[in-house]
Amino acid sequence: MSKSSSKSQWETLLPIFFPKSVAVIGASRTPGKIGYEIIDNLMKSRFTGKIFPINPKADAVHGIKAYPSILDIEDAIDLAIICIPKEYVFEAVDQCGQKGVKGLITITAGFRETGEKGLELEKQLIEKVETYGMRMIGPNCMGVINTHPDVRMNATFAYEEPLPGTIGFISQSGALGAAILSLARELNLGFSLFASIGNKANVSSNDLLELWERDERTKIILLYLENFGNPNRFTEIARRVTRKKPIIAVKSGRTIAGSRAAMSHTGAIAGADIASDALFEQCGVIRADSIEEMFDMAMAFISQPLPKGPRVAVLTNAGGPGIMATDMIVNSGLHMAELSMKTKETLRSFLPAEASVQNPIDMIASATTQDYVRALHLLHEDENVDSILIINVPPIMANPFEVAVEISHAVKGFRKPVVGCFMGVERIFRELQRKEVDMIPLYPFPETAVQALWGITRYAILRDKPMDFPERFDVDVQSAREILERNWEENRRVLPSPEVQRLLNMYGIPFAPSYTVDVLEDAIMACRKLGYPVVMKIVSEKLVHKSDVGAVITDIRNDTEAVDSFLRLKDITQKFELDDARFLIQRMIHAHTEIIVGASTDAIYGPLLMFGLGGIYVEVLKDVAIRVIPVTRTDVREMVRSIRAFPLLQGARGHKPVDIEIIEEVLLRIAQCMLDHPGIQEVEINPLLIGDGDPPICAVDARLILGNQPATPTWRRPSAPRSSPIYLLSGVEEKAMDSGGSS
Repeated sequence: MSKSSSKSQWETLLPIFFPKSVAVIGASRTPGKIGYEIIDNLMKSRFTGKIFPINPKADAVHGIKAYPSILDIEDAIDLAIICIPKEYVFEAVDQCGQKGVKGLITITAGFRETGEKGLELEKQLIEKVETYGMRMIGPNCMGVINTHPDVRMNATFAYEEPLPGTIGFISQSGALGAAILSLARELNLGFSLFASIGNKANVSSNDLLELWERDERTKIILLYLENFGNPNRFTEIARRVTRKKPIIAVKSGRTIAGSRAAMSHTGAIAGADIASDALFEQCGVIRADSIEEMFDMAMAFISQPLPKGPRVAVLTNAGGPGIMATDMIVNSGLHMAELSMKTKETLRSFLPAEASVQNPIDMIASATTQDYVRALHLLHEDENVDSILIINVPPIMANPFEVAVEISHAVKGFRKPVVGCFMGVERIFRELQRKEVDMIPLYPFPETAVQALWGITRYAILRDKPMDFPERFDVDVQSAREILERNWEENRRVLPSPEVQRLLNMYGIPFAPSYTVDVLEDAIMACRKLGYPVVMKIVSEKLVHKSDVGAVITDIRNDTEAVDSFLRLKDITQKFELDDARFLIQRMIHAHTEIIVGASTDAIYGPLLMFGLGGIYVEVLKDVAIRVIPVTRTDVREMVRSIRAFPLLQGARGHKPVDIEIIEEVLLRIAQCMLDHPGIQEVEINPLLIGDGDPPICAVDARLILGNQPATPTWRRPSAPRSSPIYLLSGVEEKAMDSGGSS
């Protein structure tokens, strides 16, 4: 481990993972009991420190002297493992604190996971642990492992003995932890550090990430998470760690058990799972859909170099699997490499006439091991190839193990990653366990092999992203705050439309000129003042989606149409009992593109930013991108380009191209607004119109929903605003249209 001059968070974990003495409180002489299995595993792993069983009813456990209490031990104790009924845990913690123990692993369950009473017990446990200045893994966990030769500690009750290696694993689930150890051994994968953290009452996955980051033996970090304790801290740590080591995560809880009634498109779309995806993307973390997929990727990360790009060459002796691999490569976002003419000509010189030298290269069933080796060297030297996938369907007379070994020897020293798909790979794994052979990653199906290549390729891209920081714009934060405070004082949850426009104007986002009126005479006057054509719409706190009830009428061209439109809207307000309704008269803006920009505050992740094509169908199509605020210019650039409809913004199929940078700036300004005003629950501009006018981007409808008022103002003026924004949006159309609203 590397050293640090000050006592940091990760250093306080050293007594848990690098102890010189371990006491097992609840040690048992009965096989099958947790207290027995932990002692047994400590001995089987040949733990280099001292072991002290604590059992007041036994003289010895596993042939080791037992003690009635930890206070009866004369030696200093670094780590205590507690595996006794929860009724006795608090007394054991007190004794550990009096003894001067610095690290605890509380295996015992019966806390937060059991409900409200258990949660209250856990809070008391945390308080007691912190009072003594101890660090604790658990409760409700399986334990920890450190395979370092100076430690060799298996402090778990898992039945599978872990292999030493370079994987650092963090699991929130104890039951899954045991299965993970078993699967890893089957795949011949070893661990440097392993932790089952259970309820993570005191030590969280964030704490362990910092320790894993500094552990020199840990080359790759795997995470199984059920929830985020502190997403902001995770973001800060993971952004840093992924620059040095890959992190692959499985995050469970993809479905939302209970959904709230969202008052905007943004709130309806920005769910918990899509926020997890966004967070991982921004941090450079690779997300796997399952434990199996995580280990498939880990096999490639451990043994292969990172590719320089997404271009994959497929080398096969069977056409069907080659086609399957091609489909998966294209669908996953990787590219089929276009082989050089030299590579193709050389392949033709030694492959049968029936073989195909186009990618995928089908050498047909008669291909020999030597054919594979010659072709591999050609692909390695081809500058158009970034990574290689080998597919082998073994003929009856061939030994697939020998073929895999020869190929693995041939690619040693390659600068490009090579993975293999061998049908019947289970047989090869069984032989691998009997023979220690340095093999390329082997997978049973083309899809899993491609998924592994996608993982290492995606990580290479994320790791090399520029490290930029959130931008700040010079805006009137104080005046915007005053608008919000006035609405909190009046107990409003939904801001009136004119106030939303005024606030967003302060953040440099222009709106179409408009009036807010109550009676027909004022409506006609507003239409004439704005100039036809105009749009007329109902504004009401009770009305979420106006178009659903016909509350928006466009292209009104004269006074007669204006009168008719006003009366129609008036009928709608009476039909739906919208007693707070007013009428917004707005200049009709001609645009060629509609987008939606929004943000909502999630209870777990904080403010989330959303972007997509706008209009009434956004919630149905859900072609949107989400990012966790704060965001950088790189984040929003990727965000805009990630939606399926992005080619339309570039001008595909005759669509007029838009200025992407102005969209990026609007997103950054909305993100800054959410950071400046944490009391905003949701804000949404839909649609935001893009056209050829001045300004080139213009909002015509917006909604802002307030959450709880912060106890104290958290805004502050930017100390170093951006001096020359690309688009000076602020100040556009800021003149008041009437006493009821502003543009």
